[in-house]
Amino acid sequence: MKPIDRFISQMVESARLAQTQDASAATALIQKALAESGLLPHGVQAPQAPFANPGQAPFVDLNPAPRWSARMGRRHAPGARQAKADPRAPGRFIDGSFSCGAGTRHYKLYIPAQPAKQPRALVVMLHGCTQNPDDFATGTAMNALAEEHGCLVLYPAQDKGANHNGCWNWFETAHQAREQGEPAILAGMTRQVMAEHEADPARVFVAGLSAGGAMAAILGAEYPDLYAAVGVHSGLPAGSARDMMSGLKAMREPGKAKKLRKGVAAIVIHGDADHLVNAGNGEAVLGQFLKAQAAPLHKHSEAHDHAGRRCTRSTWRDEGGRTVLEHWQLHGAGHAWSGGNPAGSHTDASGPSASAEMLRFFLAQGA
Repeated sequence: MKPIDRFISQMVESARLAQTQDASAATALIQKALAESGLLPHGVQAPQAPFANPGQAPFVDLNPAPRWSARMGRRHAPGARQAKADPRAPGRFIDGSFSCGAGTRHYKLYIPAQPAKQPRALVVMLHGCTQNPDDFATGTAMNALAEEHGCLVLYPAQDKGANHNGCWNWFETAHQAREQGEPAILAGMTRQVMAEHEADPARVFVAGLSAGGAMAAILGAEYPDLYAAVGVHSGLPAGSARDMMSGLKAMREPGKAKKLRKGVAAIVIHGDADHLVNAGNGEAVLGQFLKAQAAPLHKHSEAHDHAGRRCTRSTWRDEGGRTVLEHWQLHGAGHAWSGGNPAGSHTDASGPSASAEMLRFFLAQGA
């Protein structure tokens, strides 16, 4: 059995044990799975506390073992180093929080140093499991790009009380619908920041990595009136799971994606050597947003070398020549942010730069 298949099998079994309220056995199995996969640093123990909800095991994403790194791309273990501020981003990086009936989440917001000449674009960046806003900002280097283009960048932080691994709960039905759960919190936070910082309502975008990418797809599906475009890196389509076990299955075997009510522009980036979230999920995200487009689109594909990696880039354009959908298939890439800064976790320094390509795509939508 492959290491990732064994890991997923162990996590499924831990979920079954949790559902029988045998929290100690479930926790022990999670510890064993993490230790065998190399996800826990040597000598570190996983939390011993019982699950907050006895009927649900925590969702453990998504960070491959160090011994798999040769085929998965370069990355760093969670918490291996403190995230450092990007010296190329001289603006303010401030803390904030948002509360509504669905809950409270903290966030960090990057405000460029250069004065705004017009209402700014806003990019919402959703981190992956085990990450936080500082780490994600460092790894993606999005703040430096935002400074160059005069954009606001919002980094919501998942609460460890909602998921102790810091994952957005994309796999639960309670967090997949408009004005419910985490989508309601994230959309409300977006609106609050828009109002407080005079963002351009026509240029609001959302992107994410892994669990954050899956939640970004949900936000695009449920709030096409709020987000003008979506970026999904190594994620999954909206509605591809209903609980933790079906989520683990979807990561390995892409399932049927829900039908969207309205199409939104989307850019999808996925490595074809991703052994954690099957690359078929990237194609499923693309298909989900493609089927929702109101007008026919024209496809163009090309393969080329890009910053040290072979890529296939496909675009779908409308009658006016605007690129509405874009898909980057990264050949040989694993589960990590492409073109990222090695100072952040779960990054692959080889190109293309996912941050630059996403921001280019986003800003073209509002042009």
